[in-house]
Amino acid sequence: MASLNHWIKAFRLRTLPLSISGILVGTVLAYVDGHYNSLIFFLAILSTVSLQILSNLANDYGDGVKGTDNDSRIGPSRAVQLGLISPAQMKLALVINTIISLLLLSSLIIFSFSISSIYTVIFGLLALISLYAAITYTVGNNAYGYKALGDLVVFLFFGILSVNGSYFLYAKHFEWLYLMPSTAIGLLSVGVLNLNNMRDAETDKLSGKITVALLLGPKLSLWYQFFLVIVAMLLILIFALMKGFGFLILLFGLAYFPLFNHLYRISKVDNKINFDPELKVLALCTFFVSFLLAIILLF
Repeated sequence: MASLNHWIKAFRLRTLPLSISGILVGTVLAYVDGHYNSLIFFLAILSTVSLQILSNLANDYGDGVKGTDNDSRIGPSRAVQLGLISPAQMKLALVINTIISLLLLSSLIIFSFSISSIYTVIFGLLALISLYAAITYTVGNNAYGYKALGDLVVFLFFGILSVNGSYFLYAKHFEWLYLMPSTAIGLLSVGVLNLNNMRDAETDKLSGKITVALLLGPKLSLWYQFFLVIVAMLLILIFALMKGFGFLILLFGLAYFPLFNHLYRISKVDNKINFDPELKVLALCTFFVSFLLAIILLF
């Protein structure tokens, strides 16, 4: 029987700050525009956390049963791989978590829109797609994470849908200007995934898991990482200038310095195991950028 500690590790709680970054920005943008609602925020956070945990458990299960997480894995070991949680127990957890996520998403959508609204139908479909995407990243014969589609899905769900979708829940309309911060957060989130895939490129190749990092190779995937981070930083700065942040823009230096330091450190990596601590750095920097943007918007 798996212990509570085993389940907590399988939840991979360190991924949660990254998952809520877009919700935080979308919520503050809605607040500044006069559309904030506390219950929507509460349900949106719970839904996002539930989906992230669902994705983490599905990733553990999918890679575990496929043999992707073998003894040569550099990153954190998975519970199914180590036999700490059986495949049957993990499948049951996926079913339970899917039901919880579905209930939370349904509550969020119904509260945000009237039942008869066309938006309820649209966001209902998006919720189902989100559930499907959370599970099938590594689960199933057609897992998209094994076909170099993970970067695109992360960009859309962690960036565009997270920021612009959450804003729409409050405001009931779309703001084109807000594609800038959502794109930035999406790119930084892809950077976290790319770094993970750069670290695991050799074991992924052996197991038949195709990722963008594997297709690009070591040098181009490093340049890809630079592109993702630098373009994201520029988009945030341009958005800040367009919103008239003034001298408050200097506060972004608190997050940009560790981002530049991150790029410098990964450019000097000669052993892929050293990519692993940079995952946490980039994820926390992404959350910190979102937090600073939220704070500055409020002032």
